[in-house]
Amino acid sequence: QVQLVESGGGLVQAGGSLRLSCAASGRIFSINAMNWYRQAPGKQRELVAAITSSGSTNYADSVKGRFTISRGNAKNTVYLQMNNLKPEDTAVYYCNAQGVRDYLGTQNNYWGQGTQVTVSS
Repeated sequence: QVQLVESGGGLVQAGGSLRLSCAASGRIFSINAMNWYRQAPGKQRELVAAITSSGSTNYADSVKGRFTISRGNAKNTVYLQMNNLKPEDTAVYYCNAQGVRDYLGTQNNYWGQGTQVTVSS
């Protein structure tokens, strides 16, 4: 079984910064990509940022230049540095591990429990 544990959410004023962390643990041989999604009330879940095992990154247009996704030195960890936060960034942020392969070759996707980010104006 694979678990994703997120941390780092909270309440911040507009213009402030937060750093989200996500650690994947369990029977993991490899992970193709780790992603951050978010879901605001009444809206669909959207991809915010992604990073592949080779280090390639991708961002939603709404966060380009403000958010940075990176992989940690510890295996299977990912961070999301969020700067110049705006009220419209308020959402529950979810970590997603895509293409998680175990030692038997089975491949699945996994989600974290989500962490609330609230940006006040």
